[in-house]
Amino acid sequence: MMYSDKVMDHFMNPRNVGEIENADGIGEVGNAKCGDIMKMYLKIDDGVIVDVKFKTFGCGSAIATSSIATEMIKGKTVEEALQLTNRAVVEALDGLPAQKIHCSVLAEQAVKSALLDYARKNSLQLAGLEDFDPTEDHHHHEEEH
Repeated sequence: MMYSDKVMDHFMNPRNVGEIENADGIGEVGNAKCGDIMKMYLKIDDGVIVDVKFKTFGCGSAIATSSIATEMIKGKTVEEALQLTNRAVVEALDGLPAQKIHCSVLAEQAVKSALLDYARKNSLQLAGLEDFDPTEDHHHHEEEH
């Protein structure tokens, strides 16, 4: 299985690892079947994600995708972060092996889950989250996006 240099870099030196005290949004998604669990913490100030941290229990790809996802949304508005797709995560890592694409889906879900938590805590309606259910398991290994 070939991993890009970027995947290896984010696996060996993940960015933004940890947790945020009194985070404005916390999302946790996971898949019991493959054992990947991602927890994401957001600090949001005036609609902008000023800080983001994550803790991931899982394979190297799960760690790499969560790491790059945090980099991609840091400094962005909530609306911009909601546009993050698993495809963008894969592209930012210069590709993932087919059987690891589900990790990028999990990273997207973790971001959305944390944003949903933020929206609920602040009684906000965020466009794009109306039908989002973080407890749904979107993450079938054979599924191609």
